Amino acid sequence: MKIVTWNVNGIRGFKDGIRKTLDALDADVVCLQETKVTRDLLDERTAIVEGYSSYFSFSRGRSGYSGVATFCRESATPVAAEEGLTGLLTNHGDVVGCYGDQKDISSEELQLLDNEGRAVITQHRINGLDGPERLSVLNVYCPRADPEKPERKLFKLKFYQLLQRRAEALLESGSHVIVLGDINTSHRPIDHCDPDDIDNFEDNPGRKWLNEFLFGAEDDHNDGSDGETGPPQKSSAGGKFVDAFRLFHPTRTQAFTCWSTLTGARQTNYGTRIDYIFASRVLAETHFLGADIMPEVEGSDHCPVWGRLDCELLPGSRCPSLCTRHMPEFAGKQQKLSRFLVKVPDRRVDGAKGVLPGSQEDEEIRENLNPFASGAGGGRKRGRDGLPASSAPRGKKVQPTPRGNLLAFFKAKSDPVVGPKQDQGPSEAGGNAGNQHGVHGAEDPVGPNEERDEAAPLEGAGKSRKGACPDFWKAVLHGPPQPPLCKAHGDPCVLRTVKKAGPNMGKQFFVCARPQGHASNPEARCNFFAWVDKGK
Repeated sequence: MKIVTWNVNGIRGFKDGIRKTLDALDADVVCLQETKVTRDLLDERTAIVEGYSSYFSFSRGRSGYSGVATFCRESATPVAAEEGLTGLLTNHGDVVGCYGDQKDISSEELQLLDNEGRAVITQHRINGLDGPERLSVLNVYCPRADPEKPERKLFKLKFYQLLQRRAEALLESGSHVIVLGDINTSHRPIDHCDPDDIDNFEDNPGRKWLNEFLFGAEDDHNDGSDGETGPPQKSSAGGKFVDAFRLFHPTRTQAFTCWSTLTGARQTNYGTRIDYIFASRVLAETHFLGADIMPEVEGSDHCPVWGRLDCELLPGSRCPSLCTRHMPEFAGKQQKLSRFLVKVPDRRVDGAKGVLPGSQEDEEIRENLNPFASGAGGGRKRGRDGLPASSAPRGKKVQPTPRGNLLAFFKAKSDPVVGPKQDQGPSEAGGNAGNQHGVHGAEDPVGPNEERDEAAPLEGAGKSRKGACPDFWKAVLHGPPQPPLCKAHGDPCVLRTVKKAGPNMGKQFFVCARPQGHASNPEARCNFFAWVDKGK
């Protein structure tokens, strides 16, 4: 059995489609995070993939935000599936169950914790030493603690607490448990490219929780040489789960799974390890054969992580109710081949050049192209206030609106009056373009806190009329300043703009154009910095 977890940063962004991506990962169970798709945006191509069953959790509050999805091969069809950690989102019979103690968490908090689409649980049957056993897979996208929003720090810790209680309750019920996904906390200094305040590194609340959740974590300080492997460290400290990657690579350095795209940090491997596969101790020690990261796989600011077990999966007899195939919008879409060989009558409306009803997406496209067309009424034209054109009072002719030539608006009007003409100034045109870039990813941000983007020169300046002073327009519409050369590499710098609120917001500056990296890396960005002098 092979299992993979990957924060894809948008499930609809795959160039070759989700099917080819799943096949390339070559796993029985693929857990994706940050799908950025809500139910109304989920299309059939993504929801129904031949050879797989899929299980989604959607954000209820924001579109294009958060979201997780688990895809299982037909040979790994789960026996139960459930959205969320609290049990509040279940409305069907084949649920996973085992929720743990939630008495100290209010019902409102529980609802909010599951409202962002951050968890899907699938339960599978495997062949154990003494017969069939249960394996519960918790696919999670843990929240990020925004340093500027204290309430999100508390939200993140509450989510961790709820996740641990659910995982341990499933474990106590007799099921093996795997918790995997984007945990959004780097555990040890070895998991961070450039840990700040190394003496207080362990004081981070997320790392304290990991020490409690993972078995032997408090005594595991293996920050040794690169590439060494060995058996897991035995200790009575910590919790009931094992970090599968560190089980097989306890001292490997530079093993990161997330990089800042804003600074090009992947080129210099200046990142963090925040994507994990955690397995219950017995499962890890008796069934895991290996685990590793896949930094060579691109397409996201994260890379996949895989784990391999010697378990044989026993597929369920039918897909659980949470499966996308049971959604009303997709139910019945999987037709037999013979269905497409049957001649279907041509349903034309009022003799118009109509086609058979297509997908909802096609209907929306047609409606946007002609918002006043009526699909059922033969496309009658409508007048003002949405009324049919024929509803105008009889006996009165409706004069058509004159349609002018667009070029006519730009031609000089002839003045039939003889005499001095009124002075007209030149037309002014111009604009600027900008791109706001956000830093996606880790709870431990890499690089400066300011969000910046490259400034764009003013474009589209029209030609001044004859007689206007060209030097005036050059002064007004001057381009960006010439970039200086960074002192370490002698390369032209890039222009950035401070986007973070504060006294420097909107100011421009130059920095080295190379990707961010460790200070010891000569190919990484140097510390050159210079404010733009507006007077020049």
